[in-house]
Amino acid sequence: MNAPNAGAACRALLRREFTLAWRRRGEMLLPLLYAVIVATLFPFALGPDNALLARISGGVLLVTVLLAMLPSLESMFRGDLEDGSLEQLLLSPQPLPLLALVRILAHWSTTALPLVVATPLLALLLRLPSNVLPVLLVALLLATPLLALLGATLSALTAGARRSAILLSLMLLPLAVPVVIFAAGAVAAAQAGLPFLAPLSWLAAALVLALALAPFACAAALRIAIEA
Repeated sequence: MNAPNAGAACRALLRREFTLAWRRRGEMLLPLLYAVIVATLFPFALGPDNALLARISGGVLLVTVLLAMLPSLESMFRGDLEDGSLEQLLLSPQPLPLLALVRILAHWSTTALPLVVATPLLALLLRLPSNVLPVLLVALLLATPLLALLGATLSALTAGARRSAILLSLMLLPLAVPVVIFAAGAVAAAQAGLPFLAPLSWLAAALVLALALAPFACAAALRIAIEA
């Protein structure tokens, strides 16, 4: 593999994905709008009990951000399959796992990263203690790319299937539960004044493992989708 050519291909793919995301910026803002609506409605539903809001706000924000990511995962590769871009990726001289990883990075940057950036504002709405916010942000920075890697592999598997959104959600749920448990455990430990590095370390280890394996699994799934 020619490293300069690989770098140029990755930059070109990132530029393409960011350009397409900017042209569809209305769709890109939907997950953020969903998260803002949920975070705004929770105080009205629970009443003016600040202690209750502070106690549950970490879990609410985690689940809100992760659920906001789900709709965009379903269409990650569907457009590429329909317009022929996926065939071009497979015909590229660059390794398909590398291109798949760049594609996932672009998707995470345009979908999950704005949610993470907006988290401090949402935390303020839900009365999250200020000392817990850094732990929540670190948990999201580990959990969201992990879910993006897992979701991308499943999205590639279901790219050509009918009702793929339901199928993807059912397949991703068992994988998302441990991620939510560890992320919420770190936030809950920080709120209780207990050590929180252990669950964050498990999340980091899972993210490293997913970074090593998910691009290859995603590339294999994309080849299957093309041949199907």
